[in-house]
Amino acid sequence: MSRLDVADATWTGVSPRYVWPEVIGWLVTGLVVAAATLPLWFLDSLWWRLLTAGLVVVTLLVCAFVPRRVRAIGYQLRDDDLLLRKGVLFTRVVAVPYGRMQLIDINRGPVVRALGLSDLKFVTAAASSAVTIPGVPEAEAEALRDRLVELAESRRAGL
Repeated sequence: MSRLDVADATWTGVSPRYVWPEVIGWLVTGLVVAAATLPLWFLDSLWWRLLTAGLVVVTLLVCAFVPRRVRAIGYQLRDDDLLLRKGVLFTRVVAVPYGRMQLIDINRGPVVRALGLSDLKFVTAAASSAVTIPGVPEAEAEALRDRLVELAESRRAGL
């Protein structure tokens, strides 16, 4: 498959349950920021109340678009590399060559673990390569990690 066939390829999506950790994260962040504006209400100005209301509305709008953003996350195992796709408006496609993978880490935070999900994090030689596949079911994450370690070892041996 050539690099130009990325749009036509079949992507493996993350679990739809991954919407919940994302929504919870955005709600907590938005409400904490909105609550931080409450002391400004003592300045007795309508603008501060409007600012708080605006923050709450923006938080709710962001949460409304979370399901679409989660559906846009996908990965694909190709012959020589792993592709990761993220983003709705600004799509980002990252290719991680198997031979460059040094570590494949499985992370499970409390909310993600409660939903039976995991995040796979890939560490390469590049300092700025923060490639993560979020919201993968636990069993699938374990199998994917083992498969990628096997591919990485075979590609490094051929270097």
